[in-house]
Amino acid sequence: MFKHVFLTGPPGVGKTTLVQKASELLKTSGFVLDGFYTEEVREGGRRIGFDVVTFSGQRGILSRIGSGSGRSAGRREYTVGQYVVDLPSFENLALPLFRNEGSRSSSGKRVFVIDEIGKMELFSHSFIQAVRQTLDSPAFVILGTIPIPKGKPLGLVEEVRNRSDVKLFTVTKDNRDKILPQIVATLQDCLK
Repeated sequence: MFKHVFLTGPPGVGKTTLVQKASELLKTSGFVLDGFYTEEVREGGRRIGFDVVTFSGQRGILSRIGSGSGRSAGRREYTVGQYVVDLPSFENLALPLFRNEGSRSSSGKRVFVIDEIGKMELFSHSFIQAVRQTLDSPAFVILGTIPIPKGKPLGLVEEVRNRSDVKLFTVTKDNRDKILPQIVATLQDCLK
């Protein structure tokens, strides 16, 4: 029996779109959702970074194309490729969502969306700890995304990939338009 559902696949294949569609279908079925998804930020048709967006509509910077100078305002600069990760902005928006989930008392399981557990997010040790606690909590079903394996393995990503209670869907250009019903049905089974 699966407890969580994660999507994996190459960048730009449609994982976030599927998470958003599945979330909408679950909401219209009466399920309570919280969490966040990552959205591209474009300027003049060019991607300049990523924002984190919560289900209550809050938005914060995850990363922007940076100068790569190595330091900003005396803080360590975290980079992934050309993007500089705004760790304080990410943590200020994402971490309270996990704390809120822990303090809410409601009957039945709840869906918590984590899009994504990737290199940028994994610079936050507090985020890693919060994800592990949520994965182990009986009160939550996680709908999340993880990157496909590439280069050096990412600890938490591999933990998720290898958990026996995680159903992993690999999203491709060929299946992305047909896989939504399976994702939603698996989530509904997890929520029973």
